[in-house]
Amino acid sequence: MRKLLLLAMLLASATIFAQGTVTGTVIDSEMNGPLPGANVRVLGTNNGAITDFDGNFSLKATSATGKIEISFVGYQTKTIDFSVSNGTTQDLGDIILSPDADALDEIVITSYSLAIDRKTPVAVSTIRTAQIETQLGNQEFPEILKTTPGVYATKSGGGFGDADLRLRGFNSENIAVMINGVPVNDMENGRVYWSNWAGLADVTRTMQVQRGLGASKVAVPSIGGTVNIVTKSTDMEEGGSVIAQTGNDGLQKFGATVSTGKTENGWAATISASKTSGERFADGLEFEGYNYFVNVAKEIGENHELSLTAFGAPQRHGQRETQYSVEDYEISDRGIKFNGDWGYLNGEVKHVQDNFYHKPQISLNHYWDISNATTLSSAAYVSFGTGGGGGYTGDANLRSVDSPYRSAPYQPLNLDKVVAENAANGADGAGTILYDSRNDHQWYGLLSTLSTEVNDKIDLTGGVDFRYYKGKHFQEVKDLLGGQYWADDSNVNDPLNLARVGDKINYWNDNEVLWEGVFAQAEYSNDILSAFISLAASNTSYNRIDYFNYLDSDPKQKTEWVNFFGYSAKGGANYNLDDRNNVFANIGYFEKAPFSNDVFQNFQNDINADAKNQKIFSAELGYGYRTSEIRANVNVYRTLWKDRTFVQAIPTLEGDPLFANILGVDALHQGVEVDIDYKPSERLTLRGMASVGDWKWNSDVKDVRIFDENQEQVGDPINVYIDGVPVGNAAQTTAALGADFEVFPGTTLRGTFTYYDRFYADFEPTSRTQPNLPNPVEVPDYGLLDFGLTHKFEFGPFGARLNANVFNVLGTEYIADSTGGYGAVWYGFGRTYTVGAKINF
Repeated sequence: MRKLLLLAMLLASATIFAQGTVTGTVIDSEMNGPLPGANVRVLGTNNGAITDFDGNFSLKATSATGKIEISFVGYQTKTIDFSVSNGTTQDLGDIILSPDADALDEIVITSYSLAIDRKTPVAVSTIRTAQIETQLGNQEFPEILKTTPGVYATKSGGGFGDADLRLRGFNSENIAVMINGVPVNDMENGRVYWSNWAGLADVTRTMQVQRGLGASKVAVPSIGGTVNIVTKSTDMEEGGSVIAQTGNDGLQKFGATVSTGKTENGWAATISASKTSGERFADGLEFEGYNYFVNVAKEIGENHELSLTAFGAPQRHGQRETQYSVEDYEISDRGIKFNGDWGYLNGEVKHVQDNFYHKPQISLNHYWDISNATTLSSAAYVSFGTGGGGGYTGDANLRSVDSPYRSAPYQPLNLDKVVAENAANGADGAGTILYDSRNDHQWYGLLSTLSTEVNDKIDLTGGVDFRYYKGKHFQEVKDLLGGQYWADDSNVNDPLNLARVGDKINYWNDNEVLWEGVFAQAEYSNDILSAFISLAASNTSYNRIDYFNYLDSDPKQKTEWVNFFGYSAKGGANYNLDDRNNVFANIGYFEKAPFSNDVFQNFQNDINADAKNQKIFSAELGYGYRTSEIRANVNVYRTLWKDRTFVQAIPTLEGDPLFANILGVDALHQGVEVDIDYKPSERLTLRGMASVGDWKWNSDVKDVRIFDENQEQVGDPINVYIDGVPVGNAAQTTAALGADFEVFPGTTLRGTFTYYDRFYADFEPTSRTQPNLPNPVEVPDYGLLDFGLTHKFEFGPFGARLNANVFNVLGTEYIADSTGGYGAVWYGFGRTYTVGAKINF
């Protein structure tokens, strides 16, 4: 009897601890290639794995039978039965994951984690490769987000890459933009220069937006939201594609992508390159840009992967920097295409205002599966920026519409006349020159995130974020326009500088920024409730070196380090009422360091002792409804921004600017957002969005001091009355309606109408020195209609696609940007179009 009992126990033990292996390959149906990074786990256990960059996985099963779940951000989750006996292997073969058409992309990759629909309590929108490739056309990259609630994206002056993005009323300084989780906001002023990334759309796999605080685990979050751009990698099978595109105003674009697939020794590489050139809708905006992308990956054993990525987009383009009055555009024979910042020199186009830049970014990523429950992801990155923007200085008036250097008012500039005057000056030097304002920089960073599953309900994440940045700022002579030299007395170390082409003039300074950040987050989730709490802290240090305003022997030439400690605390929860309805809420508070130009006043080494952290409190409620046909979201948000500090330049009739040190400015941004997608049939998708904001300055500012360029106070302090004044430069009411209809297999028609209202002009705060002044000018509302067509077909053995877009079909004339009212505006583009083709091989 004892022997039988012992035998039964041994058999039971063998059954319990029997192990087999389950393998397979996860395939991306959209890319028709392997899907790396997919999560594979045995349901009911902590046992899991992640697919390698060839889509393969292998995991040990601790039971003879069960179910495995395969999931990936933005794709339908799939569950598959397995059955293995002790020591055997079951190969599940190719497991195809398709985009989650029912949930309609409500998943976002944040800077260090995944935010999942009906789980992570954030307001989020996702744009995928197919939408970018078929709908972007000749728009600026941020304009692909224009049907996202709370977003206002414009072309600004209209130059190639000169886009501006505003989210919930906050400008780019207060929107975190990341590429593959690496921050790209300028570390001195927080701005995002989209011209630096003008070719990024060619290599973007996913562009995702979190509005508000979100669930991002960056050391200190942004105020308005987070945009994370995820580039393509070596996740495609062997093959590639070629593209060609043309459009209005001479647009030409050509490009190619090639991927090796994974070799036998574990290497894989993808290379992409393109060239774009042409003119633009407005005058004097000729451009030429290139884009390159290289990714090389290596699998090292079963638990390590290395991935090296390098990409950049060198470009040069003419700009329309000057805003003109509505009357000027009406008088000009060029209408809304008028641009006065260019002309002719020796019979060729010459841009007075232009931009050129190249900012390659290189990152090395290491992924380490420490165990089935713990992973470590690290990225070391570097970026070297070179370039700047052009302008002019001197006696000639090259700005006004009736400048004597035009053959007639509103005509292009005659720069040959400037050359003649400079030549006549002879040894007296040039009277007017063209210069470049350079903004070169070096940026090094390290991000590292450790994640562990405590159990099947609790995850812990922590990490570090280190950055070093050095910006080099100077002006240099670009073109003497026939002169022998330019007399510059700006450098106290060389006050008799007779500058030639390439020599520095006017200013030269370096800014250094150090950032040390840590973060930690705990997440809890079950089938009904999910919640997170996140804590972060960072130290931001600034230092400035001024080579022109201080003698080389003066110890004041380099400042001491100025430190600002910031921190954040936030949390949120999502509750699934049933399989269709869910509600969520998040709340947070954080303090953010002021920007460098708020610390060092008036472009000198004088430290602003009154500069202090900005303080932000944000709260949001959301509701979601899901069926197989409908996806609907409603979000209500409130963000209170306190102690904003900024130095405001004030132009004067004499030409020497004054500066106002405005401290303690508060603002309140609140609103409601609704978006609905409805798919009544497999061939038709309807989309709608509405966003109503109430964004106002929330305080008056007393005793604002005004200084001249020598740091001397001018006059008595003034009061600035802006309490209750609407925040300008972004439409507070936006709406969109759209439809995609598959006319027949492979051919889709689409149309989108976007509407903008309650758009107040930006304004100069120091102009409001009296109470009860009227609000800034409200720009007329407008609506834009876009149409598109995509046709997919087989081209011999290759897959091919034709694509066409017409933007602003009705040719609506509208003011897209305004400063101070109708006296200084940029009009948006009229009707434009693109036609292109792509062949996959």
